[in-house]
Amino acid sequence: MIPGGMDPKKMQAMMRQMGIKSEEINAKSVVIETDSGKMIVDNPQVVQITMQGQKSLQITGEIRVEEGSSEEDVKMVVEQAGCSDEEAKAALEKSGGDIAEAIVSLTEGKE
Repeated sequence: MIPGGMDPKKMQAMMRQMGIKSEEINAKSVVIETDSGKMIVDNPQVVQITMQGQKSLQITGEIRVEEGSSEEDVKMVVEQAGCSDEEAKAALEKSGGDIAEAIVSLTEGKE
């Protein structure tokens, strides 16, 4: 029962009358990429709502955040280790964002 005592079937019927359509989407995970990293929704419940031709998503689930490496961190690793941006990003990801560890991992054995 929906709060306020409204029957879910009646709610769906009212939404249809107003031209609002909802559809559940079977998703395994949802990833939202931001400038500072990723928001990952595990075990998501995703509902697509269409109203007046506009589509929107309602997402609920277990949210975790993975912070990405800043451009300054990548630049520092590139300069210190003499590697490509891609190698620097991979090393930072592997080291959990630890700049010193990323540089050491890229320079070991180069001497």
